[in-house]
Amino acid sequence: MLEKLFPNVDWAILLQETLTTLYMTGISVVATFILGIILGLLLFLTGKGNIWENRPVHLIIGAFVNIFRSIPFIILIVLLIPFTKAIVDTMIGPKAALPALIVGAAPFYARMVEIALREIDKGVIEAARSMGARVTTIIWKVLIPESLPALVSGITVTAIALVGYTAMAGVVGAGGLGNLAYLDGFQRSRNDVTFAATVVVLIIVFIIQFIGDAITSKLDKR
Repeated sequence: MLEKLFPNVDWAILLQETLTTLYMTGISVVATFILGIILGLLLFLTGKGNIWENRPVHLIIGAFVNIFRSIPFIILIVLLIPFTKAIVDTMIGPKAALPALIVGAAPFYARMVEIALREIDKGVIEAARSMGARVTTIIWKVLIPESLPALVSGITVTAIALVGYTAMAGVVGAGGLGNLAYLDGFQRSRNDVTFAATVVVLIIVFIIQFIGDAITSKLDKR
């Protein structure tokens, strides 16, 4: 049945490219989560009226975040070629896509982290400060726990965006489902290959959204 519907699809290759997409997405999501939280915390803490208020530092970090989250991903890949070459010593394959994926997504997520932290009741933070809590204690015991549902929701949105980024990275030689859909599907007029790759991407997106929503609902105590 499947052979009649998808005569040009090599299922072994489809599985391999799916795993490549999951590899790129998984590593970049973990790195984005860590870097995004660090950048978001710095943006929040150095902002006006906060613990580490420092306008110059806040402006510098804010400018970095705004610049890199505004550059179209396909252009970012090209701009980061020297950096990528220095880090992974190659411009081909899934590893070569990781620097651009992380640099492109981390600033985007950092803004979501900052927004989530701003929504925390200032009274909770002031109460912790009045009791003499250290900054690290405030971060780990107040800021992170209070904003966790929003942080998970934000990384879910970012992870879905990263799946789309991996598809674009695939077009320029990183492999994955984007590479399969474009090179083996579109360029060779094999619409069934393009369709199959698209369906797998949609399944991955739906699974990420489902897991993210489930975790967010469990963490949200409201």
